[in-house]
This record gives sequence, structure tokens and C-alpha cells, in this order.
Amino acid sequence: MRAVRVHGFRQSAVIRVDEVERPAAPTGQDLLIAVSASSVNGTDLMLRRGDVALARLQRAPVSLGFDVVGTVIDCGRSVTAFERGDRVMALLGHAGGGQSEFAVVPQRSAALVPESMTDAEAAALPLAGLTALQALRGVAALGATAGQRVCVTGAAGGIGSFAVQLAALSGATVTAVAGAGREDYLRGLGADAVLDRRTTDPFDGSERWDIVLDAPGRLAFDTVRPALSPRGVLVSTRPVSVDSLRMLVPRLPGSRNPRYAIVTTRRDGRDLDYLARLVREKRLVVPIDRAFAMDDVAAAHRHAESGGVRGKVVVTVDAST
Repeated sequence: MRAVRVHGFRQSAVIRVDEVERPAAPTGQDLLIAVSASSVNGTDLMLRRGDVALARLQRAPVSLGFDVVGTVIDCGRSVTAFERGDRVMALLGHAGGGQSEFAVVPQRSAALVPESMTDAEAAALPLAGLTALQALRGVAALGATAGQRVCVTGAAGGIGSFAVQLAALSGATVTAVAGAGREDYLRGLGADAVLDRRTTDPFDGSERWDIVLDAPGRLAFDTVRPALSPRGVLVSTRPVSVDSLRMLVPRLPGSRNPRYAIVTTRRDGRDLDYLARLVREKRLVVPIDRAFAMDDVAAAHRHAESGGVRGKVVVTVDAST
């Protein structure tokens, strides 16, 4: 089969579409999927640049793609929730491989794709949507109290675009922080206010936030803490930092001090099914910035890093069974 892989890292990194061995027949609770689309996430970009420890631990070439949508063509003997011919989407594990003609996923990570969703929308939903949902509803307890104030940084990207919508759906007051020229787009997703990150500091103390979601994973807790409410939380997508090490220090019971937390995205088919239901009910929009063919994946990476993206960049795959 054909698969997108990175050869080398950093300045010498080259993205190629290689001929690789097709996955074996699935066993147990696994599904074999003929892939129709995947997407480009920040993790893909960081793997290519060698910016994450995972990239330095893996030997090149490294497979790309963590989102996948396609048709089930074979099932392991213990699969109970799906059958051949089902159109499913899923989040893959750390080994990636979504930008390939075929992929194997455990049934617990998959969800049926509503008929109303396009392949591009289904490919754009898993990683970014699950991260936003689990960061806000799981880590930050979005919706636990009335009148919450939420600030989303990197709001025009994949995670941020979903986070703005989910926060608005919960009834929170939502402020979106992004680059210039995104106000109409973000207000259309439900943001009550939009700040230009180049000209406005949302954490100067003039506002207080119950939840700050740092979608790009760039903020330091000391920067945000003065702008958090007494029980406020900064949730970051960056797994390793000085602030994440501070999380190891136990908090006093009943502490009313602001806190720092990280989100580690889980491959949860139930959460993915919940997001799909929101899309089916037209309560959640999957914003697609642009789609590229698999042979143009290098151009997809350049576009994703251009700084002007609104939503998700999709990679289409034409699997031949």
C-alpha cells in the first residue's frame, strides 16, 4: 500500500509517499479500514521537525497521520460494534499511519460516521475534537458551574475552533485569542469576543478567566495566573514543561488557588461518538480550511505552517481494495 512517511528530521526532513507492506488481517477487537481521508495535526508537524521526544526516539522513516476515516473491510473475531461496510472514524495511537491506504484500529477507538458528514469532516474531527472536549469537559470541568468565563488561545486552529464551539454550547462566555483577520470566523463559531494576539494581552489582569485553554501549548502558568479566578485553571496541550513538573507537588485539600493542568488525549470512541452526534444535530461545525491529495502532502504541511489557517487541513486518500 501507499503511505506518507517522513525520512530524516528538522532541516533535512523529507516527506514521501512510500510503498509499504499492507497491514495483516485484523485479530481480536481490531478493524481493518480502507482509508479515505486523514488530516494534518500539530503532532505531524512536530514529528517532521523533530520537535517532540517521540520523534527523536523513533527511527526514520516515521509514519504520519493520527486521524482516520474510511470503510471497514475486515473485522477481528471479537469485534461486536462494527461490521464490514461501516464507515468509521478513529484516532490512531502514537505510531500514526492515518495517511495510508489502509489502517488498523481497535473498535473501542472508533465511531460510526453520520451520513450527513463528509469524509473530510470525519477526518478532521478525532484528534482536535477529542482534545478540545477532554480538555474542557474533562480536565477543566466545563459546565460544572453557571456563568463560566473561558479564554481559548490559538482559537482559529483545529483544537481552538472546536474548543470555542464546545465552550459556547455549554453556556460559557467565550473569548477567542488568535491572529488578525479571524474575528468574523471566530464569532461565527460562537465566540463572544475576539482578541488579536499581536496587539492585546488577555492576561494583563484586566479580565479574570475560570478556564484558559492553551491550544498551541505555549503559555507559562506564571504568565496566566494573575488572570485566573480563584479556582481557575490553565489547561495546556504541552505534555512536558516546567509547569507540568510542578503538578507533581500535591495541592492542599480545598485549595482555592488557580491551577495548571495538561490534557492527554484519549482514544475514546464514546467521546468521538458524542462529537459526531453534535455534528449530526448541527450543533458543532467541523471547519475545513483546505484539502490536499496524499501526493501533495508536503504542500499540506507548508500550508498548515503558513499562519493563516482557519480550522483543519485534510489529506485525502484513495485506497484501492
